[in-house]
Amino acid sequence: MSYYSGHFIPTNPKKYVGDINSIKYRSIWERNAMRWCDENPNVEEWSSEEIVVRYQNPVKGGTSQYFPDLFLRMVDGVMRIIEIKPKVQTQPPKPQQRKTKQYINEVATWAINTEKWKAARELAARNNLTFEIWTEDTLTQMGISTTATGAQRMQKAERAKPKLIPIRRKVQRPKRRS
Repeated sequence: MSYYSGHFIPTNPKKYVGDINSIKYRSIWERNAMRWCDENPNVEEWSSEEIVVRYQNPVKGGTSQYFPDLFLRMVDGVMRIIEIKPKVQTQPPKPQQRKTKQYINEVATWAINTEKWKAARELAARNNLTFEIWTEDTLTQMGISTTATGAQRMQKAERAKPKLIPIRRKVQRPKRRS
């Protein structure tokens, strides 16, 4: 999911609320959800990472800022704040006996995400909005693709090509006879 990033160019720019020149996606799921927002007639307005949610950071301490992936205003008046995450990141990590670096990172990420989502839910409740976390299951149920198209796979392959590095070989010279 994290291999894709880029700038999204909407086909319906009047629906986008915010800076149309800085719409960034950080995953294929976000990109496909943006396309869905742009093309869906039930979405009146939308934006990406335009809302700021302040939360208490449990790892660093103090207040941090969080920018949810999407904001939607539907034609029926419902307004949604959307976060797009893999399902595995929406559940606490399973306890392990060995506290590996990966496990510690997963616990820290879970703690931060929990605080972000708590703050987003509170902000949504205060402003008559709904906060939703969309996973791959949600996207599939909505008819939003969670896989890359052939062209997108080619872009990924181009970025993944290793750069050629000149090889310096050690030249063995014959020993001098004295």
